[in-house]
Amino acid sequence: MNGKKQTVQQKRYAELVKRLTPKSELSVNLLHAFWVGGVICIVGQAVGDIGRVVLSLSRQDSAAMTSIVMIFLGALLTGLGVYDRIGQYAGGGSIVPITGFANSIVASAMEYRREGLVLGVGARLFQIAGPVLVYGVGASVVVGIAAYFLGV
Repeated sequence: MNGKKQTVQQKRYAELVKRLTPKSELSVNLLHAFWVGGVICIVGQAVGDIGRVVLSLSRQDSAAMTSIVMIFLGALLTGLGVYDRIGQYAGGGSIVPITGFANSIVASAMEYRREGLVLGVGARLFQIAGPVLVYGVGASVVVGIAAYFLGV
């Protein structure tokens, strides 16, 4: 540590930490993330197909409806406490889809509601999702400008 020799106590502590730290099985975690993320995407695809086939919506209207339904489902499952368990099981597989965005907004709102609507919910609503939105919009502007100048 910091170029110094470890004391006996530091060595014992390091061994204890190594022994007690739960082992992460990467392949199992990847499998969980893959199949849960896949199921979320299948649900989204089914909603979109229902919009186009059953409700005779245009592709654009069906895509908007799919986004609304998936955000609603993510928010509902977060409010019921189910999405947290899904997230613990699936990790990134539940965060990446649009339902993960809804989860981040609703979880922040639920956490800070006791502080009031303005200083709690209003001030902290985008605490987690805000940076994602900022960098997402920024990246889309950069890519859009690059595509314009490259003629893509």
